[in-house]
Amino acid sequence: MKDLAIKKLYHSTSEVSEMTSVKPYILRYWESEFPQLRPSKNKAGKRIYRQNDIRLIRLIKKLLYEEKFTIEGAINQINESKKSKQQPNSPLKQEKLKSVVVDLKKSLQGILDLLEDKSI
Repeated sequence: MKDLAIKKLYHSTSEVSEMTSVKPYILRYWESEFPQLRPSKNKAGKRIYRQNDIRLIRLIKKLLYEEKFTIEGAINQINESKKSKQQPNSPLKQEKLKSVVVDLKKSLQGILDLLEDKSI
């Protein structure tokens, strides 16, 4: 019988540290520097991280270690990315989406034409 892995909703600091290869003391430091990183705490006062927290930690790690941002620069980058996700579609995005829909419509019409030819 196959083992079905149950996806955990919360992870401990040590689990997150292992998953992200970021030492626990660095995770705690990042909490003090990045206002976006605020893991919850359980009844015992231990930090518990959700998937969104882990994604944010991976993003912070990438910005700091790979892209060489300063902490302030990484904070700004995260804030900018949040703003762009919250804003309604810009005209450029709408035009791109329209183009994709038109291409998709043409492709589907081509498939329909092929199916009609084969059914005759």
